[in-house]
Formats: sequence, structure tokens, C-alpha cells
Amino acid sequence: MSDRLRVLATRAAALLSTTVLVAAGTATLTAATAQASQGNGVTAAASCTATQVVANGGFESGTTPWTSSSGVVTSGGGQSAHGGTFFAWLNGYGSAHTDSLAQTVTLPAGCTSASLSFWLHVDTAETSKTTAYDKLTAKIGTTTLATYSNLDAAAGYAKKTFDVSAYAGQTVSISFSGVEDSGLQTSFVLDDVALDVSGGGTTPPPTDATRTPAPTGYTVNLTSDASGANWSGHQSIGFTNPSATPLTEVYLRLWDNYHGSCPTTPITVSNLTGGTAAALTVGCTALKVTLPAPLAQGAGGSVGFDLSIAVPSGADRFGRDGSFNFIGNALPVLAVRDAAGWHLDPYTNNGESFYTLASDYTVALDHPSSLLVPATGTSVDTPGSSGRTVTTATAKNVREFAWAAGPFTKISGTSPGGVAVNVYSVSGISSSSAQSMLTTAKSAVDSHAARFGAYPYGELDAVIDNNFWFGGMEYPGFVLDLVSTTALTHEIGHQWWYGIVGDDEYNSPWLDEAFTDYATDLALGSSGTNCWSSVSWASSAEKITNSMAYWDANSSRYSTVIYGYGKCALHDLRRTIGDTAMTTLLHDYAAAHWYGVSTTAEFKAAAQAATTVDLTSFWTQHRIEG
Repeated sequence: MSDRLRVLATRAAALLSTTVLVAAGTATLTAATAQASQGNGVTAAASCTATQVVANGGFESGTTPWTSSSGVVTSGGGQSAHGGTFFAWLNGYGSAHTDSLAQTVTLPAGCTSASLSFWLHVDTAETSKTTAYDKLTAKIGTTTLATYSNLDAAAGYAKKTFDVSAYAGQTVSISFSGVEDSGLQTSFVLDDVALDVSGGGTTPPPTDATRTPAPTGYTVNLTSDASGANWSGHQSIGFTNPSATPLTEVYLRLWDNYHGSCPTTPITVSNLTGGTAAALTVGCTALKVTLPAPLAQGAGGSVGFDLSIAVPSGADRFGRDGSFNFIGNALPVLAVRDAAGWHLDPYTNNGESFYTLASDYTVALDHPSSLLVPATGTSVDTPGSSGRTVTTATAKNVREFAWAAGPFTKISGTSPGGVAVNVYSVSGISSSSAQSMLTTAKSAVDSHAARFGAYPYGELDAVIDNNFWFGGMEYPGFVLDLVSTTALTHEIGHQWWYGIVGDDEYNSPWLDEAFTDYATDLALGSSGTNCWSSVSWASSAEKITNSMAYWDANSSRYSTVIYGYGKCALHDLRRTIGDTAMTTLLHDYAAAHWYGVSTTAEFKAAAQAATTVDLTSFWTQHRIEG
């Protein structure tokens, strides 16, 4: 690089353009509040909202509210930004010179965890490998965090991160000072400065404060006819409002009404209490319930209703294959309102539309004793009226509840890790196939648990029918599948990626399907070698992070991109950051979002924090946006 004196004119021009940018708006010392993830160890405590407190950390709005030496904030002159256009360039003159950059920030009271990070590029004309002639000092308050020199010169940016939790609740200066001697130049280039604060607690509160309503429990009592295809009874749902915005209504999602001909529906809600029901919308899959009075933050409410379910014919996730009934997504669940508003997305048969918060279920199913009823959760059978059995299933921290009813053949076992596994087979499934699926299930649940955290649901039920047109389908503690080692390993992987670590399945399907297919590869010993090399995009609009709205309109590409390219991108990420870093990343990410909700932005941030490799170009190459 040329001596810095030769580029001062360029930097002066850039500074003038920066001044214009600042005049266009007012910068503040506190950045916009970030969403706090629900999950162990990372969710902010009630007294702390997780946030990022450095304003204009990328320098795209010029110098404000930074104080700096003349010409430090710039956009050219031979250096480039880590992100965006502008950056801070200290020193690089090749003569005795001192540059400074500082901003005063306030770390909110109640936040017990704070992390300062920035991206640094050091460029030098010094040739010594042993003597630090030019230095950059990074401080918070009067504490020196690190000193860098011409000896740290390297190609590209490197991320630097420091635990500054000791300054929680304080107003303090973040500062950088560069000192250059009279000899050869050294440039210290900074960008994307951030100071993230959070509660630092280890016990998650019951909800993410940006997502409402938070269900406190589903209680269901249903009775079936002789076939197990028709059920009727009562359901109640308790909930609270964790949001600062009052809650004036809730929505029930009656997903399985997609399978009827609206307004004739297989799921019927009647005699509703706890609010006023409106007409069904979104193809009869959404029922608005206006509450008697707005619920303030922290307040609770409940709704109750009579419920009837008529299982339609067809080997589907909600369907009837001869005398065997599969009842997924039949129970009405609370829709979610988050920062984007109410999520009332249409049902998709191509993938899933389900976005729900974890809750507890108690479901009593009264049925003929001739029928076996595998279900989400742990089940206990007690005698009912003459010739009948009541199967009571209890499940904690699950997103939904599913069951089946029919004259299944059942075999059971326990995985080496201690998980009780049951395989229920329809007629026509050989005993050897059933035994093979039991072996697969025991192996898969332990393999996934070793990577992502212990399986928390006690028992696991796998219902096997080779007539399923869709292959397999996941529910908490309960999966539907063909006789297929790969498919069953995949559906059990969903216990973590969708079940324990939730996501908005309609708007971000890659977060459960790609992650689960990647987990399936690992469990089955596949390294995904060269799988990214076969990628060919159908159009510029095609991205791994597209929503189901896109995939429903481009259904022939859904499996290729979401499953294939998605898992291959994760294999490529592992190769980029290293096996150990990737293993730690996914294990810790699952722990941080346990029973919570994952977003693409959060995963990208976690991945970047797990490596010193700048992943900016990786996300672009793999078309992972968000």
C-alpha cells in the first residue's frame, strides 16, 4: 500500500460526504432494541431487555455520535469496509501521528452480561517481525482491553470480542487510540463496533417478551366413536400477555380445516367462552377471539370451547388409512403475534405452516379398548366405561399435540441413553421391518441427543405406515413415517430442530428442514463431501431462506433447495469454521434456544461469534439472508 499522505485528499472528500449523511438524520446513543431469544442462558431477565448500545457502529451515518480525529471516519483511500461503505481508519501516515476515536454509551441497569466486539484490519509497511513500532489501544473507561501493533498485520478483517460485564449499569466511554512513529506506516482499520447487553440469567422466563400470547397450558378431554375417526369433547387454553402492547384478541389456528371444503370443516369449535368468536378466516383455519377486556403486560386469560374432530379418508398426517387414524394438527392452538404482527399464514401441504410457542398439554382420550392410541407426551391408560380405555397423555414444553388411533401392533425398547421408544405399525408392516425401525429410532434419538442436548420428552412414539404419501411427519415425541432408516432418523431429528428449538416454519422453513437434514447426515455418518459443488440456482430470486409462499409457487424446487442446498450449506459452514467449532456452535445454539424460537439472524450471529473467519461472503454465496 502507498504512504498515507498520498490519500489524504481522498479521505477529506469522504469526510465531506459523511457530513452530508449525518445532516440527514439524528443519531442516538442507544441502538434499537434487539429481540431477546427465549431459551436457556440467553433470554434477558425481566429487568433487562437485550440490546446493542453502540450507535452507528458501522459508521454509515458519519461521525455522530463518535468523537474522532480529523479524517478518521471515511470510505476510501485504499482501505475498504467490513460491511457497508464507511469505516474508521486510524493512523497510516508514515510519520509521527496520533489518532483517536471514542463514543460514550450507557449499559442499561439490570443487564448483567455485556460483550464488546469490533472488526479490525491491520495493514503495515513495517518489516520488523519483532518490534511494535505503531500501536492501537482499545479501552472501555480507563481499562485497556487490548493493544495491537504492526506485528498484528494480516489480510482481511478479524473479529475481536471482550467480556465487559463488569460495566453493566454504567455510562462509560469506548475508545481507540492509535500512535504511529516517524517511520513506515501502519493502518488500524475498524468497523462494525457493537456492545451487546443481556440479562445473563440461566433460567428462561416463560416467554420471549416480543411473542404473545404465551400459552400457560392446554387441557383437552375427548371421546371417540368405535372407529377412532370421530372425536368430541372440550378444550381449554390458558395464556398470558408478556408483551408491553395490550392484547385485545387471540387467534385459534384450526389447521386441519384445510382438509375440508370451507365452510364445511372437519374441526368444529362451538360454545366458546372467554371471548367473542368471529367468523372463520384464512380458509377456515383461523378463528379470531375478541377478549372481554384488553390484557395488560403480565395479565392472563383463558378460552374454552367444545370441540369436534372428523378424520377424513386418506393416509395423511391428518387422515384415515383403513382402520388406522392419524390425528396431527387437529387441536386448535394459539397463533403468535410478534414484531411482524399476527402470523395467520395459510396452510401449506408442501411443507409446514406451524409457528407455535412451547406449552404444557394434558389430554385425556377416551376410546374403545380395542384401539391403541400413541400420542405426544407420556401416556397412562386407565379403565373407562365398559369396553373403553382412557389414555391420558401429559407433555411439558411442547409446541403441539398429535395422536393416532387404531389396531396397531406395538413393540417397545429403550435406547442406550435411556429413552423409552415405541413403534406402532399398521397391518402389512412385517415384524422384521418394525424391529428395524425400533433399532433405528433408538440409535437416532441417542445420536441427536449427543450432539444437541438430552432428549427431554421421556418417551418417543413412531407410527409406521408405508402408505404415507408424504414420507414422514414430525410432532413432539410422536412421528409418522415409512419403513426407512433415513426418513425416520430425519423425523426424530425434528424433535430438536422445530420441536425443542422452534422456528416460524412458514417464513423460515430452512431453520428446521435444513438443520434436520444436516443432523440426519451426521447421525448416519455422511460428511456431505462436495455436496455444495452441485448447486445450480433456478433464478436470482431463489434463496435458501425463502418462505413457503415462494416454495408453494415453485414447488418443484422446494426439496432441492431447502433440504439439499440447505444441509449442504451447513456442511460448507462446518468446513469453513472447522469441525470442532461447528459442533460447539450447534450444541450451544440449541441450548440457548431450548424451548424457544430460532431466527436466521440469530443463527448467523451465533455462527459469526463462533469463528474469527469473516462469514459475510459465506452468507452471500449460500443465499442465506435475514
